Amino acid sequence: MQRKLRFVISDVFAESKYTGNQLATFLDASSLTDDEMQQMTREIHFSETTFIFPVPQENGGYRVRIFTPGCEVDFAGHPTLGTASVIRDHLVREPVDRVLLNLNVGPVPVTWQDPQNKDGLLWMKQVEPVFGEQMDAARMAEVLGLDPDNLDARWPVESVSTGLAHYIVPLKNKIALQKAKIQHGFYDPLINQSDTKSILIFCPEGYNDTQTLGVRVFDDYYGIPEDPATGSGNGCLAAYLVRHRYFGSESIDIQIGQGYEIGRPSTLALKAAANQDGIQVQVGGKVLQIAEGLWD
Repeated sequence: MQRKLRFVISDVFAESKYTGNQLATFLDASSLTDDEMQQMTREIHFSETTFIFPVPQENGGYRVRIFTPGCEVDFAGHPTLGTASVIRDHLVREPVDRVLLNLNVGPVPVTWQDPQNKDGLLWMKQVEPVFGEQMDAARMAEVLGLDPDNLDARWPVESVSTGLAHYIVPLKNKIALQKAKIQHGFYDPLINQSDTKSILIFCPEGYNDTQTLGVRVFDDYYGIPEDPATGSGNGCLAAYLVRHRYFGSESIDIQIGQGYEIGRPSTLALKAAANQDGIQVQVGGKVLQIAEGLWD
């Protein structure tokens, strides 16, 4: 491993410093092995750490790899937004309105709502959602330590992926949302037999007047007991809300709150619409770069 690797720490989906989801991004991973990237991620122990390969590829995109403390993942939302911000500020060094990331899941574009506003809203267009298995609500209630009546039976418990699969679990209210706690005696058998490893629960109550829904995400399989802000999972949620007409409409444009239960309040913007090509999903938020340093 070469010495003195530059890195940036960002807060993603944050309204102010020290909120949102933390991200470490290394600006040049060209000398690193897979094992070194995994070890560095474990040392930092954020939800994810990203590694940029700084020479643009033929499509103009930058190759980026995403690691959790447990393993590499093909896609994750807050690392995508945060890394795009770092690429624009530290590699492109111009106020462009679009950066393309070449992730394991494929090319993912990130755009700036106002390119001149460094701390403004960024949007990522996620890949076409894939809807998977629907599972028994009573079993999911056991996994979450809830009564079956806490789940909203009008809507299914369903696996959805826009690059990283999540079980989407509708709850009746915020009381149930805040009561949920993973029960490993039920969680481990479920996750071990399923390709879907993450669980997103939501309710029709936000944490402030600007938020339509409250969300929590559990990612024990990836070494993240609870995630403060999950762009991939909320992209899945956006597709779910449109597919099942949760708000009675073929499109949504809302904000949600996440991370409040673990002291990292986060705000995510969700846009999705059904059309003849399927369901188009965008997830937006702010990125605040907090610190820079050298990794020795």
